[in-house]
Amino acid sequence: MQDKQCLLKIRSLYSSFSKIEKKIADYIFLHEIEIIYMSITEFSENCEVSETSIVRFCRKINLKGYQEFKLVLARECVNPQENLHEKIHGDDNIEEIINKITVANIEAIKNTSKILSTAAMEKAINAILAADRIDIYGVGASAFTAGDAKYKFMRIGIKCESFSDPHLQNMSAVNLDSKSVAIGISFSGSTKDTVDSLALAKKAGAFTIAITNYEKSPITKYANAILLTSAEETPLRSGALTSKIAQLQVLDIFYTAVAIRRGDLAFDMLNKTAEAVLPKLY
Repeated sequence: MQDKQCLLKIRSLYSSFSKIEKKIADYIFLHEIEIIYMSITEFSENCEVSETSIVRFCRKINLKGYQEFKLVLARECVNPQENLHEKIHGDDNIEEIINKITVANIEAIKNTSKILSTAAMEKAINAILAADRIDIYGVGASAFTAGDAKYKFMRIGIKCESFSDPHLQNMSAVNLDSKSVAIGISFSGSTKDTVDSLALAKKAGAFTIAITNYEKSPITKYANAILLTSAEETPLRSGALTSKIAQLQVLDIFYTAVAIRRGDLAFDMLNKTAEAVLPKLY
């Protein structure tokens, strides 16, 4: 671990902080590890200050924002091996690494299944079945989940598109209406491009769905249905397979339920799409 320069800087500036800033600093000193796994919304609620106050605090200590603050904190407070994977230690052998990562991925699937709301899933399924247009947003690692969602839904005859470019996401969002569905995928729930696009989609009248790990995060403010995952990762392990597996677990449940509700139409399209790509295989 590096010297805790960020925490030392906060201590050195403490006397110059406002009352709100001191409140934030006090919470940081007591919960430095827990903060690494919190969304900005959770942090603000725990501190009983606004999200804007937290962003201003981060900028006051010469950081761009809360995500950079979490990244710096992870570097300083978490063992390097844990930033690679939370369960791994430097002296683990290959067998231990295999077992630990396998257990962590299985736990992500089990915990995601426990936390996933059936009511939210029902709302999301009904919205998909009634929609004329479905657009899916995800950037970075979540872009691959968005692409997989497009692939799955197209296989059962649902017209949809996925966007990973922030400009195209926004242009897509403002073209939606009350007969549309927008799905925003963000593990942190704080990916600005995806949050902004889902906000625009909701403003345009679309039914909005968020797939995220944090119920209290910026993206959920703009979601009509929240499909939660349950995986743990530090900011330095962003895009890890554990979080991806949790997202794919939600997506597979979502897709399968939609396919079953579509009945013969979905099964017919599965056959047609399978035949369409058959010549591509040896």
